[in-house]
Amino acid sequence: MKGNLKRPDFRELMNPLLRTTAGILFFSWFFYRSVFAVILFIFPGILYFRKCVRKQREKKRWELTVQFKECLLAVANSLRTGYAVENAFLESREDIRLLFGERSAMYGELELIRRGMIVNITLEELIGDLAERSGCEEIQQFSTILSVAKRGGGNVSQIIRNTAELISDKVETTQEMMTLLQGRRLEQRVMEVMPFAISFYIGVTYPGYFVSLYHNITGYIIMTVCLAIYLCAYIVGEKIMERIGESL
Repeated sequence: MKGNLKRPDFRELMNPLLRTTAGILFFSWFFYRSVFAVILFIFPGILYFRKCVRKQREKKRWELTVQFKECLLAVANSLRTGYAVENAFLESREDIRLLFGERSAMYGELELIRRGMIVNITLEELIGDLAERSGCEEIQQFSTILSVAKRGGGNVSQIIRNTAELISDKVETTQEMMTLLQGRRLEQRVMEVMPFAISFYIGVTYPGYFVSLYHNITGYIIMTVCLAIYLCAYIVGEKIMERIGESL
């Protein structure tokens, strides 16, 4: 089966690495105007890098969840027209291709499902493997219900249609709440950038205004205090947004 979707590959690590490197260089220059200050920011940089990787992994997982929702809707429509469950998943590949393209994660997973069925691996096993590798709660829920429905018999198509609709409603509700949350995140980003923008404006308007803050003990102490205040405000803001995001 395909690699663990919970773990980013090398290419996905490049963006957090570049962002972390740029951040370390910028903060070293802005607060201390010294190359040696890079050493001071190595540990915070490692924490920020891990945070970026985690955020990227969550974004990847959420994109797969949204694509899986669309896949379930396509499966439900196919079941209504009389398709078997396995064939309904195969037919959903075309809908996912049109919506998200052949490079999308869900299309790749459906292709793996198709290949698995060719070698007589059951749909329950394939979906279960996807649920385990992805870490997506909605896929795990569907995998559990699919396995129970297959073992228990009854109207499997009806059970899957109802499950698909419930999961789809849940994901759509979360999408709406996340859209509202994006506005708050944008406001937070503006507040994070504002101190630097104001400082640059003053520095350009009044050259030499901040010269006394660098390359002397008093200046280093003042800038270190400013850095500590900024980092505390940043961490508190991030924690608040994370708590709100986790509650969705």
